[in-house]
Amino acid sequence: LYDRSIADPEGFWGDMAGQRLTWIKKWDKVLDYDFHKPYIKWFIGGKLNVAANCLDRHLAGPTRNKAAIIWESNDGSYRTFTYQQLAMEVNRFANVLRKHGVKKGDRVTMYLQMVPELAIACLACARIGAIHSIVFGGFSAQALKDRIQDCGSKLLITQDKGVRGDKFVPQK
Repeated sequence: LYDRSIADPEGFWGDMAGQRLTWIKKWDKVLDYDFHKPYIKWFIGGKLNVAANCLDRHLAGPTRNKAAIIWESNDGSYRTFTYQQLAMEVNRFANVLRKHGVKKGDRVTMYLQMVPELAIACLACARIGAIHSIVFGGFSAQALKDRIQDCGSKLLITQDKGVRGDKFVPQK
């Protein structure tokens, strides 16, 4: 596989993407590049949905009951989401976003710690075609404000508090 990827990168990656991803629209051209400029584009004209590739393709078979996310907190407690459970949470949150007026092309900012809800929110945005911007949960209020204004975000998703080491840190 490695030798083929070096000798024929367009053929190799075209085959890999065709076999391993579900495409809404298959690409017209695998690779367009100019090494004399900083210019490279992959899968020109192609269209896919991350939520469909991360979740939907796992729901038809036995993988629907396998762990998609295993999350452990600082205190040692943990939560596990199967692909089926994760898909249900993503769909529920996508509906929440829609009820708040978020639609395809809108921008949503996420100011969350590393919790399963961050992945759920990202996939929910992908599900409905919204663009998401993740802001590191340790940034200041001013840094968050600047990023929200820069991208023209329609909605902010956050949590009451996060954990940094053994301390609780307010997020709101």
